[in-house]
Amino acid sequence: MAEASNTTVTLQVHRFTPRPERAERARGGSPFAKKGSPFGGGSDSAARRRPRGKQWVQEYTIPARPSDTVLDCLLTIKRTVDPTLAFRYSCGHGMCGSDAVAINGTPTLLCTATIRDWAKQPGAMPEVDDEGFRHTGTEAEESDDSAENVANAAADQNSAANGSLGVIELASLPGFPPQRDLIADIDPMLNQIRKLTPYLQADGVLATTAEGKVDVFEYLQNPEQLAKYELLSNCIACGVCEGACPVYAGGDAFIGPAALIWASRFVNDSRDTKAMERMDAIDTADGVAACQSVRACSRHCPRGIDVGEEMWQIVAKVRER
Repeated sequence: MAEASNTTVTLQVHRFTPRPERAERARGGSPFAKKGSPFGGGSDSAARRRPRGKQWVQEYTIPARPSDTVLDCLLTIKRTVDPTLAFRYSCGHGMCGSDAVAINGTPTLLCTATIRDWAKQPGAMPEVDDEGFRHTGTEAEESDDSAENVANAAADQNSAANGSLGVIELASLPGFPPQRDLIADIDPMLNQIRKLTPYLQADGVLATTAEGKVDVFEYLQNPEQLAKYELLSNCIACGVCEGACPVYAGGDAFIGPAALIWASRFVNDSRDTKAMERMDAIDTADGVAACQSVRACSRHCPRGIDVGEEMWQIVAKVRER
């Protein structure tokens, strides 16, 4: 059955326009001037702070189908409604990881999130109580005639009658300073990954032929050796795990799950000869010691990596070496 095309969806976009940067005035050697941060307040600290600028929430109501992605809706807005709306995307198929944002407060990718899965009905009861807690496992929630289920069903019927698929809230990726609208500055995460030399370092001398040409050779692996890091090599550095991590905040106090996943990828690679050096690099106060094992990083990885479990494994290896 073909999906109806006369339905709409409302996007509530948290927008941000930065102010022009101003040169900081010298403090004149004040004894009360801040000298440094215990969490690595170097040249990158200013970039990690949330920039100042204008912030507001703007609503867009556009025609949409349940199977449309949130990226499809943003492109429609960009092309037909508001060309000033800023967001980042590239492949549009969940392979590049460039379009990570917070949808309804949850870090995920725009191109893989569909209206059917993420639209909320405006009349539905909130998932948390007045004190900010959600009660689970109670008989009221398990019952089909509970107050929440009845209210949500009524909201669904009203929205269907009005042709509305619901409301979706969008914001830039948590844990990173916004650059403009839905675009976050993920350079802190990429810099942390670069510090851990995310490339294969294998010993060996290239053999040459009698004519002096390089004789290409291979590092052979069996399937068991490949399986140890194959899934980890699928990491696309999208930042979803970092945005979900309650400990990570720009990499000042915690290097972040993405950097540890990249380190684990090469530690588990039998061809790499720098495993000990890699484990030494993450055995620091802002490395594996800062991980609190919350495992929020595992819930929404678009590549299917159990980030929390992999981090637990690398922590065990660091402690056992």
